[in-house]
Amino acid sequence: MIDLPELLLLSFAGYRATQLAVHDSILDPARDRVFDWQSRRPDSRVRDFVITLISCVYCTGWWLSGALLATWLLVTGQWHTAPLLVHAVEWLAVAGGAVLLNRWDDTRKDATL
Repeated sequence: MIDLPELLLLSFAGYRATQLAVHDSILDPARDRVFDWQSRRPDSRVRDFVITLISCVYCTGWWLSGALLATWLLVTGQWHTAPLLVHAVEWLAVAGGAVLLNRWDDTRKDATL
C-alpha cells in the first residue's frame, strides 16, 4: 500500500500528465491529427468516444493516474504486497488528488481573467 508522500507525488504527477495530454501545446499536433481523423467521419461513435476521452480532463486524468500508479507499483515492487482491491482504492485516491489539483487550477485561471 502506498503511503501519503507517494500518494501526493502520484497525484501531482497525474495532474501534470493530464495537463500535458489535454492542454499543453507540445501535443497540439497529435491532438489535431485525432480531431482531423474524427472530422472525416463525424457520425462515428468510436471516433466521438476517442475525442471525448482525449479532451476531457476527468477521463484522461483517470486513465493516466491509473497508468502512473501501476507503473509506480511495479517499479517499486509494491504490486504484490497488497490485494487488487487496495490498488483500486489507491487508483481512486491518486485520480481524486489529480482532479482536485485540476479543479484548483481551473478556478485559479478563472479568477485572473
